[in-house]
Amino acid sequence: MTPPTRVLIVDDSSTIRNLIRRRLDGDPRIIVVGEASDPFDAREKIKSLSPDVLTLDVEMPRMNGLEFLERLMRLRPMPVVMISTETHRGSAAAIEALALGAIECIGKPAADRLPEGFLHLADLLVVAARARVREPGPRTIASPPGDFRWNGRFVLIGSSTGGVDALETVLKGFPQDCPPTLITQHMPEGFLASFAQRLAPRIAPKLSLAADGAPLLPGQVYLAPGGESHLVMTAGDPPRCQLVSGPKRSGHRPSVDMLFESASPLAARCVAVILTGMGRDGADGMAVLRAGGARTFAQDEATSVVFGMPRVALEIGAAERAVPLSRIAGEILGLAGKDAAVRERTLR
Repeated sequence: MTPPTRVLIVDDSSTIRNLIRRRLDGDPRIIVVGEASDPFDAREKIKSLSPDVLTLDVEMPRMNGLEFLERLMRLRPMPVVMISTETHRGSAAAIEALALGAIECIGKPAADRLPEGFLHLADLLVVAARARVREPGPRTIASPPGDFRWNGRFVLIGSSTGGVDALETVLKGFPQDCPPTLITQHMPEGFLASFAQRLAPRIAPKLSLAADGAPLLPGQVYLAPGGESHLVMTAGDPPRCQLVSGPKRSGHRPSVDMLFESASPLAARCVAVILTGMGRDGADGMAVLRAGGARTFAQDEATSVVFGMPRVALEIGAAERAVPLSRIAGEILGLAGKDAAVRERTLR
């Protein structure tokens, strides 16, 4: 029998600590081993209590959560789930936390919605405790080819837990004139806007939050804006982005399944990829695309923070094969370029 996941709650607000504890105490998969009100208290309790995973507030006195996270990942890497307000400042900090190695970041409930807060936190912590913590240091990243020529295939990417780092790795391997690319990343609306602002200046193509009716053009990367809408792709000349209001699908809004299934009329002109993430969103939609002639693959287990979504896609035959993260950009460009032998270069 799997032992309970040991959780340390780190937050300067006693109200939030109590709310998190109440959410977790009734779950037999979890034991709350302690609470800390600031990073200095947390440091001592990590040493004495040996938790499997932390919940960590971004904004705290004496030392903010980002500074503590950076030190923790350098000295004692371990799974961390960040808790942040969904203000612009809080969302930007959340994205920075994910880039520093946090497994996931969730929004802190507003004062008038405290009873609804942290409903799915227990599930997330159980998965996070067993996630692959990214080691700090240099990584292998694909170098964009200088002679890419688009062959008319569109690229669709779905990602979740661990996706901030994975998407940056993939997109840094894209040339300025990359194939039109649509991305659904599981994340709250405010976090997605901050993610787009952080990522856009770091890559060669133009990246933006998808706008309703935007044409799918080479050199453009479109990120689902989330909120009340899903991002889907419409057939046309050219095909376009469409934002569709609706309930959650596969437990998410935006949903990868919604994006993938919407592209089925153009399946033979698509390359679909599932990156790291918990759950199974995207697997069924990818199966539809593959049956229609799309080329499909998933991130491999060794490089996934959470091998949930990719595992399901591979198990049901939706993904043709598993590919290491460092090779995914090259695989995409090889399938979406006129030269099928696009060469992947890496920086080591």
